[in-house]
Amino acid sequence: MNIRTFISTRDSNPALAKNFKDAILNPSAPQGGLYTFDTLPELSTQDINSLGSLSYEELCIKLFKTLNLGLDEVLLKDILQCYKSFDNPNNPAPIMSFDENLFMLNLYSGPTRAFKDMALQPFGALLSHFAAQKEQTYMILAATSGDTGPATLQSFANKPFIKAVCLYPSGGTSDVQRLQMTTQEASNCKVIGIYGDFDDAQNALKSLLNNTHFIESLHKQNIALSAANSVNIGRIVFQIVYHFWAYMSLLKNNKLTLGEKISIVVPSGNFGNILGAFFAKKMGLPIDKLVVASNVNNILSDFINTGVYDISQRTLLKSKSPAMDILKSSNVERVLYTLFGAKRTKECMQSLNTTGTYALNKDELALLQEDFLALFCDDTQCLQSIAQGFKKGFVLDPHSAIAYYGAKKLQEEGAITKTIFLSTAEWSKFAPSVWEALAKAHIVQGICKNDKEALEGICGHTQVSIPPQIGILFDKEEVQNDVISPTEIESCIMQWLRDKN
Repeated sequence: MNIRTFISTRDSNPALAKNFKDAILNPSAPQGGLYTFDTLPELSTQDINSLGSLSYEELCIKLFKTLNLGLDEVLLKDILQCYKSFDNPNNPAPIMSFDENLFMLNLYSGPTRAFKDMALQPFGALLSHFAAQKEQTYMILAATSGDTGPATLQSFANKPFIKAVCLYPSGGTSDVQRLQMTTQEASNCKVIGIYGDFDDAQNALKSLLNNTHFIESLHKQNIALSAANSVNIGRIVFQIVYHFWAYMSLLKNNKLTLGEKISIVVPSGNFGNILGAFFAKKMGLPIDKLVVASNVNNILSDFINTGVYDISQRTLLKSKSPAMDILKSSNVERVLYTLFGAKRTKECMQSLNTTGTYALNKDELALLQEDFLALFCDDTQCLQSIAQGFKKGFVLDPHSAIAYYGAKKLQEEGAITKTIFLSTAEWSKFAPSVWEALAKAHIVQGICKNDKEALEGICGHTQVSIPPQIGILFDKEEVQNDVISPTEIESCIMQWLRDKN
């Protein structure tokens, strides 16, 4: 069997395809596209049943073999040791029951308390291994709306042959998320705040990946360029695994019967998390509907419900769920390729870049809606959902609360039945919003002025405690203090490199 190759979303010429290793190390695909699967293997019901007895590590190895990614099993076992740093090394993604038809997948039990750890910890170890193997220094760029940055820095800190640069929107993250980045002391990590929003940070990252002058300047210092965002297909592949794990966990606990379909609700911003579920479905995992739960920046729910992606007249709104404050969702492009092919995807992306909009035709929209449902949740509904979850015995963060809202609403309407919603971050990263939700529901009293007060206040009224990874942040010095305009990023990075030499 030939090793699987990855194709550009905008140019399906097989001569331009790359293997998994090369696509990870060099994520800029032809015609400005993204590397993605050209085809996916499909598992039978018997194949899926055979996964039921596997540990998370064994499941990952089995799925990677099925995908035929060409990775050595010894190497894969080694990089998966990263899950030993999670709350439960044997179950890094535990599933919890809200009731007989509603379940929550906890994806925040890793070192930075957000779902990005599930992919970025093994991905970082894998990319670092490839760099060391080649004895080639790589600069890893990351743009973050709040969670990718801390997870990237955690994964790559002090790794040989790695220099990690993280871009975040100044004022656009929670205090805890900011502290997770600005207190990073590793000498190979650089954190840059920018004046702007996440879309500005992501656009800057994509621009740098295709900036000939920047790339040549790095090459002169024997530095190659890669990325940790979900523009890198290596991130997405690891995000397929936990959807299988969730399904198998429900089978083991007799909450599902083999072959029974379940819907998955994902709080969505850049579309990478739900893309992993989409690929899992295409591989044969019995998924009914993939539900996109948006916040007030409801570009994704508008697109899935109308077929029109239009950011030409929209302004990004700051919300209680800042990690989802995004208008230009990169990973939608990979869904377009899977459903409609490279030519149509290129047309849509060129239209988006030049006019700020593109539209699917009636047949294309119908095909998209075979897999996806979508809705959005405003801040008031988000805070109410946090309070409702609390009464069920769960302390939800604002992003997880949006998924919970979406799952309950669609179940009540009869649009979906058995459902998993993804909890993508721990409450501790957004304590002021959680406190506000509980105060508005008269569960707690008083006002908390900052993250630390809110953390302590919530712990004083509940059975939860502040995770040590979060608690120590408030005693650390903020050593990464740069905040600049996007136009200054290239010069800032080059000055950092000069200072290190």
